[in-house]
Amino acid sequence: MVNDLINNPDASRLIFGLRDTGYNFRTAAADIIDNSIAAGADEIHVRIEMRPDGRKYVYFGDNGHGMDAAGVHSALRYGSPVRANLASLGKFGLGLKTASSSVCKRFTVISRKTEGAPLAKLAWDLDHVETTDTWEMLREPVEGHETEAWEELCGERGTLVVWSKCDRLLSKHYDEPGGSKEQAAIRRLRVALRDHLGMIYHRFLDEEDDRQRTIRMTVDGVPVEPWNPFFPERSEQVLADAQQVIGMDTADGEGGGEARIRAWILPHSSSLDDAEKKKADISSRNQGFYIYREGRLINAGGWLGVFGPPGTFEPHMSLLRIEFDFGHELDEAFYVDVKKSRILFDPAIEEHLTTLLRNARREAENRYRRKEREKAAGTTLNHTSANTSIAATPNLKTPVVEEVDAAAQTAVVTNAMGSRIRLRQPVQNNVSPAAVHVDAVDTITTGELWVPALRSSGTTGHVPGVELNRHHDFYQKVYLRAASNGYAVEGMDLLFWAFAAAELEYSDPEMQPIFADIREVVSSNLRKLLRAVPVAQPADADDVVDDGDS
Repeated sequence: MVNDLINNPDASRLIFGLRDTGYNFRTAAADIIDNSIAAGADEIHVRIEMRPDGRKYVYFGDNGHGMDAAGVHSALRYGSPVRANLASLGKFGLGLKTASSSVCKRFTVISRKTEGAPLAKLAWDLDHVETTDTWEMLREPVEGHETEAWEELCGERGTLVVWSKCDRLLSKHYDEPGGSKEQAAIRRLRVALRDHLGMIYHRFLDEEDDRQRTIRMTVDGVPVEPWNPFFPERSEQVLADAQQVIGMDTADGEGGGEARIRAWILPHSSSLDDAEKKKADISSRNQGFYIYREGRLINAGGWLGVFGPPGTFEPHMSLLRIEFDFGHELDEAFYVDVKKSRILFDPAIEEHLTTLLRNARREAENRYRRKEREKAAGTTLNHTSANTSIAATPNLKTPVVEEVDAAAQTAVVTNAMGSRIRLRQPVQNNVSPAAVHVDAVDTITTGELWVPALRSSGTTGHVPGVELNRHHDFYQKVYLRAASNGYAVEGMDLLFWAFAAAELEYSDPEMQPIFADIREVVSSNLRKLLRAVPVAQPADADDVVDDGDS
């Protein structure tokens, strides 16, 4: 009697469905390389090849322990047996298959355990499975291009994985298969893969890093160089030794282990030379957690729910990167996915990390903001347009300046409030003729955004002007960001000049303190409203001119 409780999956539907498990080419390639590392390889080589007719092949060769025919059969089984070494980078027995099929419709494994032994070969061909609707692999002779790849990429023993029928290697299809545009796309793919592998396996690739054994890796003959995201040459690790170990239990309470954590604050990019900037690669997208499982990076950047929801990136946190290590025994605690490219923090862990990293976060933020303010304060905008417009506009309603005393910072004016009113008022002599009406200055220490002043390019003929505080958040975050739009800058200049001129026109000794209070409140409120807005970056201000003080 047939056991009607056994319900085998439809071979064609399932094998095609497993193509869509979330891999991209880089993460899929890394999953193949994980198997090579688990097999003890210290030489791993990748070759990406496109034939003139557009057919694409990817070869992965290593000099690891290799497999006999039974081993190849087991490795190609969906849900292959658990590895004897639980610390292996392989985990679910699915990576080779799901990673390969995410890129190609045919993947082949060729291997041997000893020098001189025959090469064992098996392949999955998704088209064959679809045609036969059976879980049937293909056993075929080793082809010439496979022999060539073996000799080039493997040792006397080892394993060769071949991807063919690569219908998903590139993200788009080209009208001219194998043409110049597709060739350029393949070249970009090689570079992106080298960069990705250099980050994921940097501990294995760095001869000076003794936490992992050293491995040599190439992509199309070009060595993969390690990229350490923490830039330890110039960065500072800010957690005390006692804070760097976190004891953890698995969800079922049956096991546990220790995770290790270090918090790195990188130097601000303005203090780096070009080579260092490239090496540090400081950006908003690179902030956050770098999670390592058995020395292999499985998450690069992002806050994973700590300090905000997943996907949160804050420009002023760009200098903080967190190095987080755990072993295979904590896989269940961190919900490691099949691609080994994502983990989840339990809410209790999120809470602990938020508390643990609070001071590091504050220090990184302070360093970033301090440097950004120094940079912004060392730049100035061109306010000539507003000065020209004000000077060329007749009949503006402004006070008549009768006399000034620059030493005492007082002036006598006739305005809407009466004749010969003496005001305690900023008075400036010998200012630049191009900045008589509007000027950005470093001398405002009250925290106000703007201050009215009486200004002259000589010692007489003073006219109403406005000084803008280059250190105020509004100037650093709004003005500088609007630099590429001259009309926006001129419009703000004219607005603040009009405020200053109105204050001078309607001031007397009783009204002056009221106007000063208004400026103080408006300036304070603007600072509070802009607290979460980052200081403008050079890319935000194409027309900013460096005045040489930064």
